[in-house]
Amino acid sequence: METHQFVKDVKAEIGKVIIGNEDTVEWILNALINEGHVLLESVPGTGKTTLAKSIARTIDGDFNRIQFTPDVLPSDVTGIHFFNPKEQQFELRVGPVVTNVLLADEINRATPRTQSSLLEVMEEKQVTIDRETVKIEPPFIVLATQNPIESQQGTFDLPEAQLDRFFMKLKMPYPKIEEERQIMQAHRMDTERPIPNPIFTKEVLKELSEKVRQVHISEAVENYILDIVRTTREHPYIEVGASPRGTIALMKSVQTEAAMRNRSYVTPSDVKKMAPLVLSHRMVLTLEGATKHNQKEIMGEVLQQVNVPVEHSVER
Repeated sequence: METHQFVKDVKAEIGKVIIGNEDTVEWILNALINEGHVLLESVPGTGKTTLAKSIARTIDGDFNRIQFTPDVLPSDVTGIHFFNPKEQQFELRVGPVVTNVLLADEINRATPRTQSSLLEVMEEKQVTIDRETVKIEPPFIVLATQNPIESQQGTFDLPEAQLDRFFMKLKMPYPKIEEERQIMQAHRMDTERPIPNPIFTKEVLKELSEKVRQVHISEAVENYILDIVRTTREHPYIEVGASPRGTIALMKSVQTEAAMRNRSYVTPSDVKKMAPLVLSHRMVLTLEGATKHNQKEIMGEVLQQVNVPVEHSVER
């Protein structure tokens, strides 16, 4: 299975229920191939739950959803040991986090203690419940959402350690006018909505993940990636720059982006395209920087400061 064909087939299947947002779907598939987690910022009602369910269904994977509120406890996420009076012993009941695709809805409404319950599973693909460790079968991806228009009341900003565990941060925009017309027409008749079919197995993702690692990155492009990351650490408006985890994520994302375009090598254009999605949310701005710019704007400045290698020098 080739990466570009996988993406084409999955997009066609998801297109049965999701109209528009093709770029968002592609970027999430990029993360899925790398088992990377995605922080999705969007207003309510744009189809995030439907999208997450559809992705899980196309790869024949399990799907769980957690609606975060301040009263959700860590044990509601990870699971508990409960006493079974019939058997007269404690039994393990795993939480919704043990799945393939987890939708963490409105994650910034959870308390910091509950948010931290996801740290282990996002990094190590395992969860510890009362000193018992449960491994999660791959693939495992967290699609977390937060609402950009909510007031700060009743929300808790995600800590840097958690933000750094997200492979990329995306914004799911409103549909275009013609796309919204199609959505309206599709719901005009009271008929059963189509359901995506499981067209691939979970094992295909492992195969694709191994294949994209073979995509060639020239020394010039490697240096370009490293220069971008270094510049985020030296920019006067950035207090904390991209971490080594961010460097690895950017490398993986551009290899996958190249494979999705049916190329065997990475170009500087791939890096420029993916860097804002993979690195911006990892940067902590200074007080002065935050009052004048947002993270994406600063990332744009970073990309302008770094010299771009010549395209013909990056092919194998």
